[in-house]
Amino acid sequence: MPENSSILPGGAAQEGGAVASAFSPGAIVGRYRWVICTLLLFGVTKNYMDRTVLGVLADTLQHHFSWTQVDYSNIVAAFQLAYGLGMVVMGRVIDRLGTRVGYAVAMVFWSLASMAHALCNTLLGFIIARAALGLGESGVFPASIKSVAEWFPRKERALATGIFNAGTNVGAIVTPFMVPWITIHWGWRAAFIVTGAIGLIWVAFWWVLYRRPEEHPKLGAAELAYIQSDREAPSRRFAWATLLRYRQTWAFMAAKFLTDPIWWFYLFWVPDFLQRQHGVRLTHLGAPIMVIYLLSDAGSVAGGWLSSWRIRRGATVNAGRKTAMLVCAIAVLPIVFASHAQGLWTAVLLIGLAAAAHQGFSANLFTLASDMFPNPAVASVVGIGGFAGAMGGVLIAKVVGYALQWTGSYLIPFLIASMAYLLALAIVHRIVPNLEPAPLAAE
Repeated sequence: MPENSSILPGGAAQEGGAVASAFSPGAIVGRYRWVICTLLLFGVTKNYMDRTVLGVLADTLQHHFSWTQVDYSNIVAAFQLAYGLGMVVMGRVIDRLGTRVGYAVAMVFWSLASMAHALCNTLLGFIIARAALGLGESGVFPASIKSVAEWFPRKERALATGIFNAGTNVGAIVTPFMVPWITIHWGWRAAFIVTGAIGLIWVAFWWVLYRRPEEHPKLGAAELAYIQSDREAPSRRFAWATLLRYRQTWAFMAAKFLTDPIWWFYLFWVPDFLQRQHGVRLTHLGAPIMVIYLLSDAGSVAGGWLSSWRIRRGATVNAGRKTAMLVCAIAVLPIVFASHAQGLWTAVLLIGLAAAAHQGFSANLFTLASDMFPNPAVASVVGIGGFAGAMGGVLIAKVVGYALQWTGSYLIPFLIASMAYLLALAIVHRIVPNLEPAPLAAE
């Protein structure tokens, strides 16, 4: 959490116009919005614990059930397909129900689906359980981005997104330490049950702590005014199909389609890469995975901070976001050398740098949805983009599965990863050169 999270940044021109200018530099406005951000951080952490369990246990389950690489890729693809279809539905549901109810329903559903993996004894059973998990987990980012749009002014949204998005890395760090210990002492089935059950505890905290800012009894008037200082005027709900008319939606979709699959690849195959390529045992996965995702945490926060810092110093939203995304896209390029790295820690650092850059890129990419669309449409747009990203994930799952089956090398996946971000940024800049808002209100 930033040291000055309770202080209105001064000096730079404010995006919110006359209302924002009413705040004097250094005015204390409160900090409850950061409590909400922390709650979102823990929700995303739990989300990634559930989806990371399979990757940590991949080698164990492949030996136990005699799965091939293609079999494993089919399980991953089932999650991706259901996640993508769910993103389209859940984004709309959350816009309709609101974040408080929508997020709680999603968390309960996917936690139960995670626990259901413990009952599986066949490949088909894992495919069904994984699809159910993907469907439930599809609500996490539409709900989180909508929460940030409700609770933060534009100038802080990328930083808040970077902070809660760091939960992806926290979950991915905790799981490789926790799951092997549970597996050794109680068996692999217990690993799914324990991680899944944590979600029910989170829901209790969510239900008590979360309300919209206008309805929250613990939010002071000064902080509420600050949160609303650059908010767009109230606008009507939008039919889902109308969002596909706008190039802003397609820019977001294209970038998600190209970059989300790379993160899925890291999540589901990096533990296997370390075990097969560098001989890391299950019980020793924790340290290298921790380094990779600690770097990712730093990248998530730093990427969000960079664009927010530039905007506070007078840069346009367009320049701030795209500069940060370009820095991240360039930082990914060395990942191409990871497949031939001779030492374990050389490979770990290359993957960690790329994962950090992905998270910084992603923090800014997510924020583009609230930059270009009014709040009633944000979760739907994020859902549409998430669908595109998940479809890219289905594709990358099959590419990686067959590449490993045929060549035994990770060169092709790492090569794809190295180029995806520069291509995504080029497409975004071509479609929305100034990040101009979609003219929804004009209809």
